[in-house]
Amino acid sequence: MAKTILITGASSGLGAGMAREFAGKGYNLALCARRLERLESLKQEIESKYAVRVEVRTLDVTDYDQVFVVFKAFQQDFGQIDRIIVNAGIGNGRRIGKGNFAINRETAETNFISALAQCEAAVEIFRAQNSGHLVVMSSMSAMRGLPKHLSTYAASKAAVAHLAEGIRAELMKTPIKVSTIFPGYIRTELNEGAKKLPFEIDEKTGAHLLVKAIEKQPVKAYVPQWPWLPLGLAMKVLPLSLVNKLG
Repeated sequence: MAKTILITGASSGLGAGMAREFAGKGYNLALCARRLERLESLKQEIESKYAVRVEVRTLDVTDYDQVFVVFKAFQQDFGQIDRIIVNAGIGNGRRIGKGNFAINRETAETNFISALAQCEAAVEIFRAQNSGHLVVMSSMSAMRGLPKHLSTYAASKAAVAHLAEGIRAELMKTPIKVSTIFPGYIRTELNEGAKKLPFEIDEKTGAHLLVKAIEKQPVKAYVPQWPWLPLGLAMKVLPLSLVNKLG
């Protein structure tokens, strides 16, 4: 029987890209995001190419109660959810102390509190099944505190990485696996207006490499591995003045 993957934030960018890649590998898909019309067209596109089942539902991950409702509904659709990818997030952020608390708060809440809700809902399902693979999308920015518009974003992604590691510690002696993924700069809709970023790759390449990494069920993965694995180690020990230059 085909396995099922649930992906949040699946209507565009890396969420949609990973959905296409996993469909190509024969997985059934439970896809949710805020924009239903985009999910519907992605469902049609995938089902016309691959012999897989795709179910879609609207979900704003900042509606915490709804996260639990939608995840449970997907579990009822398919009977079992084998992998849940906590992917929904936003790339907003402003310099601290410049009067933009509301934007920074939204970034922190969407990238961390909403991720906590998704992890709670996912692990509840996996505990009941006594199986599953939780995948949490962090970021290379989680390695250190970063300046300018990245301060809150980097902090939220560091928080989510620690959360995933704590869940993994809790579930270590169970059949439930937990992976933390640290993508480097991948050009998507989220950052299409930004300047060219160091070592950036395009969305299609990024989605392909993410899926390749996730399939191995790693404890943690840096994507792409080169140059981000060595850079990640360096970022932890380099002077902050040098790390700043990566932002």
